[in-house]
Amino acid sequence: MTNQTKAIIVLFLILATAMEVSGDAIIRNGIMSRVASTRTLYFLAGAALLFGYGFSLNMAPIEFHRVAGIYIAILFVMWQIVSFIAFRSVPNLPILLGGWLIVADGMIVAFASA
Repeated sequence: MTNQTKAIIVLFLILATAMEVSGDAIIRNGIMSRVASTRTLYFLAGAALLFGYGFSLNMAPIEFHRVAGIYIAILFVMWQIVSFIAFRSVPNLPILLGGWLIVADGMIVAFASA
């Protein structure tokens, strides 16, 4: 696997995780909204982002069984970023240490030679 292919895979997965986590956050905001029209708009936007996530994840040029490891790693990082931006939630030390293990394992699963 070339470095260019690896970069393309990572870009697809960053796009997919950004859409998944943002879609989840938007739906969470919709659930908390008391105005029906606002709630509907949140739900529609969240649904569109979640569809985009599924589409882009499956367009990544890597076998599906190998995409899972790096996907989970990038998902963890993206979740922390969006959680901080949307909800001002700062990860504590156990989350950071566990996250480091998730990221390291994801790289092994995705890019180690079989």
